[in-house]
Amino acid sequence: MFDTLRNAWKVQDIRKKLIYTFFMLMVYRLVSVIPAPGINAAAVQEVAKNYDALNLVNMMTGNAFQQMTIMAMGITPYINASIIMQLLTIAIPALERMAKEEGEEGKEKINKITRYATVVLAALQAIGIISGLNAASFGTSRVLMEGYNNFLGKLSIGFVMAGGTALAMWIGERVTAKGIGNGISLIIFAGIISNLFNGILTAFLDVIGVVPGNTTVVQFLILILFTLGIVFVVTFIDMGERRIPIQYAKRVVGRKMYGGQSTHIPIKVMSVGVLPLIFAYSFTAFLGTLITIIGPNSGINAWWQQNMSQTSWLNLLITGLLIVAFTYFYSSISFNPVDIAKNINQQGGTIPGIRSGRNTVEFLARTTNRLTLFAAIFLAFLATVPSVLYVWQSVQVPFAASSILIAVSVAIETVRQLEAQMVMRNYKGFL
Repeated sequence: MFDTLRNAWKVQDIRKKLIYTFFMLMVYRLVSVIPAPGINAAAVQEVAKNYDALNLVNMMTGNAFQQMTIMAMGITPYINASIIMQLLTIAIPALERMAKEEGEEGKEKINKITRYATVVLAALQAIGIISGLNAASFGTSRVLMEGYNNFLGKLSIGFVMAGGTALAMWIGERVTAKGIGNGISLIIFAGIISNLFNGILTAFLDVIGVVPGNTTVVQFLILILFTLGIVFVVTFIDMGERRIPIQYAKRVVGRKMYGGQSTHIPIKVMSVGVLPLIFAYSFTAFLGTLITIIGPNSGINAWWQQNMSQTSWLNLLITGLLIVAFTYFYSSISFNPVDIAKNINQQGGTIPGIRSGRNTVEFLARTTNRLTLFAAIFLAFLATVPSVLYVWQSVQVPFAASSILIAVSVAIETVRQLEAQMVMRNYKGFL
């Protein structure tokens, strides 16, 4: 691996892309520590302890939300805007035609709409969250400082945080275009890794008595083994695939014979990747935030905080159902058995033991449904593991198991893209 890294560094194009990617992520992390104006971060941390939904926002932003920086909204408004646009693309025929029939130009139009929606959503979300937290704070520890507890003050904070989200979105798109990997995923990856190391370090300092707490040595060892085990399982599952054999018939064109070879269609076990997890968490966080905004002292909010905590069975059930729904939704978008069967038939290929046409479509659909079911159960399992550990051994996991899945999946995908760059230049890669 180190030889490959050295070889990659010797290639000027790859070296420039690696440097550019690292530089842009460093810019994002540096900007993430710039405090937003007019907000008491200490008061936010105190009030946010009572709202589990905000912990999900904090995880996605790499602790920027808890510190109330200009990147407090992070990239989550972009994710929510993407969800809305993808649902609207299915519901509105004009958008569906734009996405399918206009090619790259249509996709660019949809991306442009998504960008505008992201900025608007970020501003509204920032104003709403700050207003809700400020209403829930008391005494001298008010969230909004003097001079900002008015419409113009809240509006200015919303514009600043929306600008931070726009900058994060721009950084992600630049990394995707000029760097290595998917920029939006790498921004989330950077935040998760930051929280992951901070959580483990805090638990270790608690064990040795440097910081106050009640973490025992056994609990710390369980935490380490849990982390390593999740990394291993996630890596194993993420790289797994189901290979469907394809046999192409021989064809005689002129005096030459073509075809006759055997190949396969690789279908990843986790073909949907981490999108169902990200979207399920973002949706839950958005709904909880919306309830907090509308009525921080209402009965609905009190019920939500009591019954939708991260360790409640109702929250686990709803999150699991959302993950299953998003998994099947994105599986249906990413893999169309009708189109695959049509392409196989047009190229003179068949699946051994399966007739062409409807039987091939049914076989492909049945295979993908089984893989999707496994992926949905696996993702839902990862979402519930921390709560099970807490009930079993009172181990407070400082991060979600699903965040490890997101981090590992992004890392593997980035390595694969670097591998592709290396293969193009005839170097042996990582995998």
